[in-house]
Amino acid sequence: MRLIIKYLSLLVVVVVVVVMGVVMGIVEAGGGLSYDFYKDSCPEVENIVKTAVQPIFLTDPTASSAFLRFIFHDCQVQGCDASLLLDSGDQNMGPEMESIRNFGIKKRESIGHIKFLVESECPGQVSCADVLALASKEAVSFAGGPSFRIPLGRRDATSSSKEMADAHLPAHSINVDELLNVFMPKGMDLQEIVAILGAHTLGVGHCLNIVDRLYNPEEGEEYTDFSHQFLLRLACPTRVPFTNLTFALNDLTPIIFDNQYYRDVMNGKGLFGVDSNIGMDERTRPIVEQFAEDQDTFFQVFSSAFVKLSTTNVLTGDKGQIRRQCNRVN
Repeated sequence: MRLIIKYLSLLVVVVVVVVMGVVMGIVEAGGGLSYDFYKDSCPEVENIVKTAVQPIFLTDPTASSAFLRFIFHDCQVQGCDASLLLDSGDQNMGPEMESIRNFGIKKRESIGHIKFLVESECPGQVSCADVLALASKEAVSFAGGPSFRIPLGRRDATSSSKEMADAHLPAHSINVDELLNVFMPKGMDLQEIVAILGAHTLGVGHCLNIVDRLYNPEEGEEYTDFSHQFLLRLACPTRVPFTNLTFALNDLTPIIFDNQYYRDVMNGKGLFGVDSNIGMDERTRPIVEQFAEDQDTFFQVFSSAFVKLSTTNVLTGDKGQIRRQCNRVN
């Protein structure tokens, strides 16, 4: 009897596994994201993107930060749908790129070039949204950060809205509560939210975005390290920048993806208000301390957070389209 029960239990397990496999197959067939989405239609897509971005990163040390910024500014508005890349807006509205929150976004034409290479190999198969996500991921690893995979199968938006970008792209001065409200709906826990902010380890901050904090700070937003404040005022010497091109470094290693950002935050050298806030808030400060001491943990948690961010509100199945050119709809 015991032997019969044992075999019956095993049979139940097998049936459950088979049913789950069928269900998962139905989900993927219905257009969901998966790690092998292009296994048949474009099996070399990840290698094509990786090969295409390398000369861009080699010839321009700032390109990695530009590419990483894409994923944040695209996914935050309508979801990860490459709406950021469209040149025209929706129903007489300007496109997302006209939003002041997208000031400083560059290298969009590079995504178009990568898409051209992918189209040459796999015409009409791979979305601009997937090309953008893969290029952003490669920017992290090329700059010295973690290497990881992301699920694919996104489709492209057919509209873009400056108004939505104005409303949904967060300001650099947000507090921790506002930061949590931005990223928790994307399925991130507190540790992942602090990790995703570590993207600030790459690139620069334009003076336009820090002069208010530098010369007219609100209570609690002052720079606490006076030597750092002095250096920032040398980089941004006036309350109204002479030009929108003036900038200050995000951290001491702006072209290397590392945990220097957290060390700077711990030392009172956070560039933006949100950087300083996570170093002072009792909920996030222990995580900042952990990442400042342990780069491997930061890399691991950042990878998880990136996957969650890049799968936010995606278009799949028969929604959207596969745009032939990333800057316009078909």
